[in-house]
Amino acid sequence: MRRLFRFTFSLASIASLGLAGTALAQSKLEKQVNESAKEIEGQVIEWRRDFHEHPELGNEEIKTAGKVAAHLRSLGMEVTEGIAVTGVVGILKGGKPGPTVALRADMDALPVTERTDVPFKSQVMTTYNGQESGVMHACGHDSHMAILMGVAEVLSGMQKELKGTVKFIFQPSEEGLEDKNIDTWGAKQMVEEGVMTDVDVIFGLHINSQTPAGVIKYKPGPAMAAVDELEITVKGKQAHGAYPWSSIDPIVTASQIVMGLQTVVSRNVKIIEIPAIVTIGAIHGGVRHNIIPEKVEMIGTIRTYSQPQQELIHRRIREIGENIAKSAGAEADVRIKKMYPVTFNDVELTAKMQPTLERVAGKDNLWVHDPVTGAEDFSFFQLEKPGLFFFLGAMPVDGDPEEAPSHHTPDFYLDESGFVLGVRALSQLTIDYMEMSKK
Repeated sequence: MRRLFRFTFSLASIASLGLAGTALAQSKLEKQVNESAKEIEGQVIEWRRDFHEHPELGNEEIKTAGKVAAHLRSLGMEVTEGIAVTGVVGILKGGKPGPTVALRADMDALPVTERTDVPFKSQVMTTYNGQESGVMHACGHDSHMAILMGVAEVLSGMQKELKGTVKFIFQPSEEGLEDKNIDTWGAKQMVEEGVMTDVDVIFGLHINSQTPAGVIKYKPGPAMAAVDELEITVKGKQAHGAYPWSSIDPIVTASQIVMGLQTVVSRNVKIIEIPAIVTIGAIHGGVRHNIIPEKVEMIGTIRTYSQPQQELIHRRIREIGENIAKSAGAEADVRIKKMYPVTFNDVELTAKMQPTLERVAGKDNLWVHDPVTGAEDFSFFQLEKPGLFFFLGAMPVDGDPEEAPSHHTPDFYLDESGFVLGVRALSQLTIDYMEMSKK
């Protein structure tokens, strides 16, 4: 018994020493991450301001991509440019075997004329959809790029200790393209060109101007909505406005369809489980006060959080639109175009990495958010491999979320003090996943 006890004790001692060694190694790397992130905080802010002052629209991010590629090459990475038109991918091979972790940042700006009073304000102008417009990083993609460039520098500084490979994905055209006939987006096209083939897991973040700096928000499962475009054309019979009985009025019929569509969410969707949205954003029909037109066109958006829910809503929209039109003697052509799928945070991966986020942000600064009705093409990456996408706060800590300018607006503003947390979070997620992986 004594010999068995001594043997058992010996194994336990060895095991505890091994665990202690692993914990010590993790602690050492975490300390290095924190120190390195703080050291390059000023550089990250400088990169962000440069990108902000020189924004480029989707698939036009030529100078932007060049700056990103040059930085990755300066760190000794294998770099590929021109993926999905202007995308950049950098490969950092760690000194030890392990999984491939992908990290993503989007690069494109928006056709928004900036109104903020900052010294690095964008003065860039363009013509978009036939209208003169400014160009602005009004959604924070400038900060995403700068943060990921910072992560690249931090992780390259500990390359020999990394247990795996890091793939840095700088993606174009997240916001979509001016040419509506192009049925693709940056993430989708990068996937089609094979960037996810050798990836085990992917992490990404999105800055948020209405969340306090220093806070991270996340949600397991469906975090952001799938988005679809809706078009309905109602065709009736034109007539003089003084003789409505001679017409099949598409305006009245379209109005009835709009009201009918309100029942899709209120009466068909089980909203106690998960929300959904059906919105008509524009109606066009007629040219004169005394003419009942031949047709009316409507456009709108659909937001859902699961495939069954999406299928239900699509079916009900078609049934309501077509049957209301038929009851009036008119015809309705209902067209639904699928855009981005649900941004779905893999539940197991999210649970696995939650302690990392809590450790990096602090327990009180890690919040679980409600489903977001906005959409993200990061979802295309998540269709291929497990992914975790979270929000990084960038509102001044004394700010009011109700008053803070929202994304896609001329007054959009970011508190840059929150960027360093983004660098630490993505770096630590990468290291911890590698340490936990059995590959």
